[in-house]
Amino acid sequence: MHLEYFQMIDRIVALDVEARSVRSVCHVPERSTVFEGHFPGYPLLPGVLQIESMAQTAGWLVMARMRFEVMPFLAAVKDAKFRTAVVPGDEIEIEGNIVHEGSGFTVAECQGRRQGKVICETQVLYRLMPFPNSEFRDAIMRRAADLDVSVKELCK
Repeated sequence: MHLEYFQMIDRIVALDVEARSVRSVCHVPERSTVFEGHFPGYPLLPGVLQIESMAQTAGWLVMARMRFEVMPFLAAVKDAKFRTAVVPGDEIEIEGNIVHEGSGFTVAECQGRRQGKVICETQVLYRLMPFPNSEFRDAIMRRAADLDVSVKELCK
């Protein structure tokens, strides 16, 4: 995780386009300026960043299913739940599953786990739109390579 850059995912460990499922791993950094304010002396990963981690994980699945021709933009979050605190040094595994596709929107359900126990969950709605420019799409393709997402294989 690079919290300051909103790069929440360290690696995609499973992506199954046909099964409409994805799994990522996120390592909460030991130090970050985010923890200086949230909270001094008791650093916690903000819930909004947990939601962002889940949204990014499922977003990679959405892009893969659409052969990286469109970008999923977060449009809504529903029923977000946080079951326990997430602290620096934690490793989170996030699973996402697409539950609905159509009319320019996709809905995914996501869960975050630490050592197998659910720590957060939500449903996210994405609006599918063309990439705003080629530079942005190129940056997404570079990030995909960093995450071990095989774009060439997925776009066959």
